[in-house]
Amino acid sequence: MDLHSRKIIGYHFDRNMTTAIVEKALEDAVSNRNVGNGLIFHTDLGSQYTSNDYEERLKELTITHSYSRKGCPYDNAGIESFHALLKKEHVYQRPTYQTFEKARRQIFSYVQGFYNNRRIHSALAYLSPVEFEKKILAA
Repeated sequence: MDLHSRKIIGYHFDRNMTTAIVEKALEDAVSNRNVGNGLIFHTDLGSQYTSNDYEERLKELTITHSYSRKGCPYDNAGIESFHALLKKEHVYQRPTYQTFEKARRQIFSYVQGFYNNRRIHSALAYLSPVEFEKKILAA
C-alpha cells in the first residue's frame, strides 16, 4: 500500500503465506512505482518479512525496512485498515468461495476494480486512490 494515496500497488494471493508470496508482492509494488533512495518499506515481524532472502532483496533495491513492534497492529494501521475493509466490504458479503481460483479472481476484482478505482476515502478528499494520485500528479 502506498500510504500517501492508500492505493494497493502490490499484492499476491496464494494458499500459504511464504517468503515467495511477499517477494512477489514486493516485485509487483516495485514494478508499479519508481523506487528511489529514501524509500521506507514497513511490515510486521512475520517470518516471511524477516527472512534473509527478503532482506537481501530490499537491500538490492536500496529500500529501508521498517518493522512494527511485536503485538502492535497500530504500527501498521494502513494495511490493517485495508484488510478490515476487504473482509467487511467483500469477503463477509458473499457465500464461501467455491474454489481457490474463484477467490483469487474475486479478490483481484475487489482490489483493482473497486478499492483502487472507485472506493472513496474521506482522508483523500472523498476521492478514490487512483483519482487522488491523478489529482496530485496534475498539480
